[in-house]
Amino acid sequence: MADSGVVPSDSGPGWEGHLPGTAAFRRVIVALFAAGVAAFCQLYATQSMLPAMAREFEISEARAALSVSAATAGLACAVLPWSAVADRLGRRTTLLAALTASVVIGVGVCLAPDYSWLLVARFAQGAAIAGVPATAMAYLSEELSRSAVAVAAGLFVAGNTVGGLSGRLLAGPIGELVSWRLGVGAVTVLAAVATLVCLRAAPRPRGFLPASRADADPGLSFVGRLGAVVRDRRLLALYGQAFLLMGGFVAVYNYLGFRLEDRPLNVPPELTAFIFVTYLAGTWSSSRAGRTVRRFGRLRTLLGGTAVMAAGLLLTLVGWLPAIVVGMLLLTAGFFVAHSVATGWISAFAPQGRAQATSLYNLGYYGGSSLFGWAVGLLFAPFGWPGVVAAVGALALTAAAWAAHTLRGQPGAGRERRDADRR
Repeated sequence: MADSGVVPSDSGPGWEGHLPGTAAFRRVIVALFAAGVAAFCQLYATQSMLPAMAREFEISEARAALSVSAATAGLACAVLPWSAVADRLGRRTTLLAALTASVVIGVGVCLAPDYSWLLVARFAQGAAIAGVPATAMAYLSEELSRSAVAVAAGLFVAGNTVGGLSGRLLAGPIGELVSWRLGVGAVTVLAAVATLVCLRAAPRPRGFLPASRADADPGLSFVGRLGAVVRDRRLLALYGQAFLLMGGFVAVYNYLGFRLEDRPLNVPPELTAFIFVTYLAGTWSSSRAGRTVRRFGRLRTLLGGTAVMAAGLLLTLVGWLPAIVVGMLLLTAGFFVAHSVATGWISAFAPQGRAQATSLYNLGYYGGSSLFGWAVGLLFAPFGWPGVVAAVGALALTAAAWAAHTLRGQPGAGRERRDADRR
């Protein structure tokens, strides 16, 4: 059912959201979890096949990584337009339209005649997928009770990690043993199934207020909301976390397969995709980030996640496969804790223009993925894995310093229980 322009009497500004434990609450969580799976299994499907694609197309590591960067660049370019669409049509309608378009374009990716066309199709697919992150957090904030948003945000990110993992594990072995086209095709089928689950589960929206209702107030126009969330230095710090941490995180996964296949590790190509099982650490940590925030506060949890990420990164320098696996587990868990906290913190600083703030966060998130996911590869060729670690470590350190300087003392930075007692 599409989001209608008629909002029930108990909806809109006075709506306080579905409470945990209710059937509607569970349906929202299932729908957003499925949307995350559908979107992110496609977005990163080619990442586990980069060495195979480099061999088949006879291209460099950095050029092969463009198949990931093209999709994330398309996503980064489209999040703001999608947020404007979501303000008019509603979050649920936008989510389903974006997922449907991404699946259709996924078929086109499988049929790309050469690498240049593949990059074009991947850019378009990323632009379609952008509708999911552009609207998901606004949908959660509008439909669920305020106290449940932090936990729900972690569960949504967990769905993202499950999607990212399943897409990589499905495409990787098929791409190595058969062809990359069949690998992408299998992921497209998975995305189509997850889209149907989202369609069936998502309840009718009750907290959405169409943008047309606010047109009489210039302060609530799209430009006004966008300007407000661009000028807020606290939000800029959160966008910066996304840009720097995600950029480094994707770079590690982009080039890890090349390192595993090279000496002295010499991991067989058909097995390198299984390193992405470490993504399960992100599923676990992101689903628990909300509880950690309640105990330690958002800032400490954010900085702690970044520190764990950096520790795991350093461990990957050890030339022993078990140590690298442990390092990737730590890096992944730490990153997704930091990401979950930053994502959930957006609503505290953007009571209006929430969709635009979320879109700008995602612009930073996927802009960093696109830029650094490719650029770090320029260091991999001359300096090897230590060059990747040095670059990503610098990004993580910069992000932590920015957060500590700007977000200390801000709403939600301390313990959630203490803040609740004060209210």
